[in-house]
Amino acid sequence: MDYCAPTREQLFALEAIARREDFAGLPLAECLESGLAESILGESGRFAAEVFAPLDRLGDVEGARWSPGGVTLPHGFAAAYSAYVEGGWGGLTGPTQYGGQCLPIALAAAVREQLSAANMALAVNPILTAGAIEAIDAHSSAAQKDYCLAQLVTGRWSAAMNLTEPQAGSDVGALKCSARPAADGHWLIRGTKIFISWGDHDLTDNIMHLVLARTPGAPDGTRGISLFLVPKVLPDGSRNDLRCVSLEHKLGIHASPTCTMAFGDHDQCLGWLVGEERGGMRAMFTMMNHMRINVAMQGLAVAERAMQRAVGYARERVQSAAIGGNGLPTRIIEHADVRRMLMTLRATTQATRALVYYAASQLDRARDGEDSEARRLARGRADLLTPITKAWASDIGVEMASLAIQVQGGMGYVEETGAAQQLRDARIAPIYEGTNGIQALDLVGRKLQADGGAHWRALLDEIDEFVAAAADGVATRTWRLLGEGAALLRQATEAVAAQPRAEAAAIASPYLRMWGLVLAAYLLVRQAALAARQLADASGDTAFLEAKLATADYFAAEMLPQATALFRSVTDGGAPLLFRLREEQFAN
Repeated sequence: MDYCAPTREQLFALEAIARREDFAGLPLAECLESGLAESILGESGRFAAEVFAPLDRLGDVEGARWSPGGVTLPHGFAAAYSAYVEGGWGGLTGPTQYGGQCLPIALAAAVREQLSAANMALAVNPILTAGAIEAIDAHSSAAQKDYCLAQLVTGRWSAAMNLTEPQAGSDVGALKCSARPAADGHWLIRGTKIFISWGDHDLTDNIMHLVLARTPGAPDGTRGISLFLVPKVLPDGSRNDLRCVSLEHKLGIHASPTCTMAFGDHDQCLGWLVGEERGGMRAMFTMMNHMRINVAMQGLAVAERAMQRAVGYARERVQSAAIGGNGLPTRIIEHADVRRMLMTLRATTQATRALVYYAASQLDRARDGEDSEARRLARGRADLLTPITKAWASDIGVEMASLAIQVQGGMGYVEETGAAQQLRDARIAPIYEGTNGIQALDLVGRKLQADGGAHWRALLDEIDEFVAAAADGVATRTWRLLGEGAALLRQATEAVAAQPRAEAAAIASPYLRMWGLVLAAYLLVRQAALAARQLADASGDTAFLEAKLATADYFAAEMLPQATALFRSVTDGGAPLLFRLREEQFAN
């Protein structure tokens, strides 16, 4: 099935955010009011559907190919990427002094959703580059910025993030890659990195590798890590001493090359220190936090594409008579259980979009807020939302891709329809850029404690105030369910925040899931309240707005009650249950 960008849904989700008081006068509201957002999403949606989407299946079948000379992408990818560069899509959020447009991050997230839904493997490349631009702009020297930012912003160069080593996966502090100073101000990099997305390819003239390494005399752990900018091609045009040793053979995103990279085989791999020595984790986390929001966006994109496939199939497939019908075979969309699955796909996808865009919008507020205090509060909220959004949305992508296969039955299970590819592609998102278990540990171990808990309290207070106002037009039951879910989340959070870290770690994952459910419901009901106002004013498409109300009611009634079960898991479960078995008993 062809991909169709959901531009109306995207614009409505952005409008629901921009109408908040704390967004008045900010660029997102201005882009929506001027019609710029609609123009951009209309054009990017067309580009995604016509240029990226036709290569999705081909990329899965052919995959990236390794040779001693480098990595080659499937047929058509180079032309598609060239069209992406020529269209100026790489510079949406880039700094204006280097050719970027400095547009809202939330608007760029909507564009990247379209590209990722059309072709997740190819869209990984520009997402990585966008994250690198943020890190370099925030932490590099003026000379480094002048050297590479303009090329990265246009997309003529790309970037890769090099953290993982064979012995240092989630435990980044265990890395051994080394950097020693050279006489000319460069550093000599030596070591091996694994699982490096887009570490080598043939789409751009150069690749900027951001490499974490340990300098001489640096202490163990993350405090001893520095960040280096290591180009594939040096400023004089010669090749740097780095190479892709091999490609991983993966479950999905076959056209996204996952490389094993060797740096300094001949002790001539040159790099430049980014920021301060031993300040590498701070600099890299600038990139990683943006990447985590973009991985959340990938989960959303998969869910949207999966829903489109499932709905298209259900509207055409004729099978069996509907219970209580006329006895004649009917399309499966008329069957109650298929309707349940389709409503779950629809409501969960829209709720996830609301959460992902809202998290991205907090980065906008942190950048463009009216004063330093507003920007500080927005940064605190963005920090709180990042692990929740990354884990929730990436899990949802996998779950919705699986559910869409169920709608399509045997046709979903065979590769030719594309539904199976989506499930395979989606499965990486809960793993990379920090596993979802690590996101949960980050939430309970760091984010809840930030500023004495002020950020999560402010967010829950906001939800309570919204429920107390209970705008007309939204079902009373929906308000009640949202209020009950928020009250349980507050109760759980008070308990978790007071626990020792070891105890909180044992219930971190169900607790994060609870946050995702309640926040997604809250933001979806905000959309419903906006739809109700527009219906009352007769200022929008009636069918579309009524569908928003029905979708929010379904999510509140059918999905949000899972928070009650999660509350029991958070408050009644934990370490005693997890560690009741001895290790050797798992082998029996």
